[in-house]
Amino acid sequence: MKIKNPILTGFHPDPSIIRVDDTYYIASSTFEWWPGVQIHKSKDLVNWKLMAYPLNETRLLDMTGNPDSGGIWAPDLSYYNGKFYLVYTDVKVTDGSYKDCINYLITSSDIMGPWSDPIVLNTAGFDASLFHDEDGRKYLLNQYWDFRSYHHPFYGIMCTEFSEKKGALIGEPWVIYKGTNDKFTEGPHLYKLNGYYYLFVAQGGTVYAHQERAARSRSLYDDFETQPGEPFLTTLDAPYHPIQKAGHGSLVNTESGEWYFTHLMGRPLHHSDEAIVDPRGWCPLGRETGIQKVVWDKEGWPHIAGGHNGLLEVEGPEHVQEYKWKAAYPEKDDFDHEKLNINFQSLRIPLGEDIVSLKDRPGHLRLYGCQSLASVFKQAHIARRWQAFNFDAEIKVEYYPKTIQQFAGLTCYYNTQNWSCIQITWNETYGRVIDVVSTDLGKTASVYKETPVPIPENSDYVYFKVEVRGISYKYYYSFDNTKWEETPYTFDSARLSDEYIKAVYDAAFTGAFVGMVSVDCLGTKIPADFDYFIYKEFDFESVNGKFL
Repeated sequence: MKIKNPILTGFHPDPSIIRVDDTYYIASSTFEWWPGVQIHKSKDLVNWKLMAYPLNETRLLDMTGNPDSGGIWAPDLSYYNGKFYLVYTDVKVTDGSYKDCINYLITSSDIMGPWSDPIVLNTAGFDASLFHDEDGRKYLLNQYWDFRSYHHPFYGIMCTEFSEKKGALIGEPWVIYKGTNDKFTEGPHLYKLNGYYYLFVAQGGTVYAHQERAARSRSLYDDFETQPGEPFLTTLDAPYHPIQKAGHGSLVNTESGEWYFTHLMGRPLHHSDEAIVDPRGWCPLGRETGIQKVVWDKEGWPHIAGGHNGLLEVEGPEHVQEYKWKAAYPEKDDFDHEKLNINFQSLRIPLGEDIVSLKDRPGHLRLYGCQSLASVFKQAHIARRWQAFNFDAEIKVEYYPKTIQQFAGLTCYYNTQNWSCIQITWNETYGRVIDVVSTDLGKTASVYKETPVPIPENSDYVYFKVEVRGISYKYYYSFDNTKWEETPYTFDSARLSDEYIKAVYDAAFTGAFVGMVSVDCLGTKIPADFDYFIYKEFDFESVNGKFL
């Protein structure tokens, strides 16, 4: 049985993996998307199913006003003595010298919850994780942020003992590891194996210089020795490798004693007709989750099987039968369920029945218009990840705006400063119209300008579609779902990628989403009714001579 990378496609960074009996669980970062933290499960390390968002109540998470790429960074999932522990960071400030963040701990006897009230651990840095020692004592590790202008901001990995009885950190923290000269030491995960404490950390920054290092010590209070030689995992030295950004991950063992390492990764795409000096391009799918098999040498150091670059196809665990999950929702979601499709998320806050409803018009998703796509407070915006380079998304929507400040439609979205939307809106000359609007690094423009597409008076519903084909995507509209009209602009997928946004903003850590939005800047909350949403992937590698 082979495992094909990535195992979690689309925006699923910072994987924290555990095994409980015969089931594996991965927790991954969600940043500003609500609910917080995605948890997938698997029986075979090959097939994964999205099963839960543990941070689904405001008592556990409140991201009102959080900046783009703030929110949940690098959650840590662990299991000890019949209980699940989830440590997570809520980052409130991203750009600049300061990283205001709060580290929390919640627990549950069931992975599906309910989860305990959160314990505030510290605010010293992000990427916090909890280590359970053999004697039952527990320790919090986190990246230690240094805001002094004359120091590198990634000071090292801080360790503090945690008392479960007191529900608080105890004693004084200490720095257990500062990393190598590659800096950006973060994402700590600690394990006790064969008398050693093994520390795995990410370095180099979560870009193409990313890497994972291993270090070990006989005691938490002694110096940690960095594994000699090359990094444990990196593709910095392999610009043509299909896996890039490899690093930041965690270790797990199988029931039969095999070892695997899950890690974040990116898959760049580029134009085939360019003269390529370095093929590292853009990753609109964001940072995904990959997995590698691990072997141990006679000195007790871990190595990636197949070399430190990792492999696209990995040997699966022995003596395990493949276990495929039934899809939670079909490609076409008719909104006939009582609960929203688990693949959908909103931004920053939960949206109550007064904003998003599956009941007010049965068979439809109704969105009551809220703030614009530039808002960090309240958007009536429901979206899901791009999880393939080639896919179509389609909606059927009924909407009756009355002013230029009201619109609803289909979005392709990265953050408040980078998105596009084909929408129904209103025009002083034509009345109800179709327009295509985009914001690129904060600058907003309309495709149709003064001449949007009038909607016929006998057309209650309008159909919108986006075709994503690797390096580009285009919007289409129809009034009868038979004859489709192409809009006159081709969008660059790269503009919905971390790499593009990082040219201007420090924090760009998510990925492209596609979804539905309803905006009413007038404050009257007029509804938009979506009859269905289709998300259909295509399994091919090239389109019109352009390749991925």
